[in-house]
Amino acid sequence: MSSSRERILDSFEDALIRDGERAATMEAVAAAADVSKGGLLYHFPSKEALVDALAERLRGLAERDREIMVSAPDGAARYYVRTSVFEDSALDRALVSMARLAQQNHPTAKASLAEIQERWLDALESQLGDRTTARAVKLLGDGLYYDAAFFASADTGRTSADDIEELLGVVDLIVAGRPLR
Repeated sequence: MSSSRERILDSFEDALIRDGERAATMEAVAAAADVSKGGLLYHFPSKEALVDALAERLRGLAERDREIMVSAPDGAARYYVRTSVFEDSALDRALVSMARLAQQNHPTAKASLAEIQERWLDALESQLGDRTTARAVKLLGDGLYYDAAFFASADTGRTSADDIEELLGVVDLIVAGRPLR
């Protein structure tokens, strides 16, 4: 069983994803986590403390993902695109919840997302040797993720393994054509 602190943070994340920042009140989070408001305040004395903890969670998950990416046997570029499919993982949930905050111009959310994006781009550039090529690969993966996270429905389903393989072929072409400058 997860700790009260983790349940509270999970509930905050769920509320942001499902209902947005305005609905993610301290009271709603406490009720969803099945803790008293005092119990919530013990762990997170303010909503800003919840945001800071969520940002820290996201940074940790993204850093683990970046470490896997840089050591991926088939390369960082293929890894980035191959894993750019929304799967409702802990990383996906943290990204979407932080994006909900960033949509409301929350400075911590915007800074955290910018930092993570820059770290992923740096990892791609390190492997590819060129920032423009790295950006092309990153934008391909980001577009795939955005499409899967925000537009896939029960009618259209998820991106198929064949679709991913076709896109990885494009990645191979981009990587083989480097540098672009």
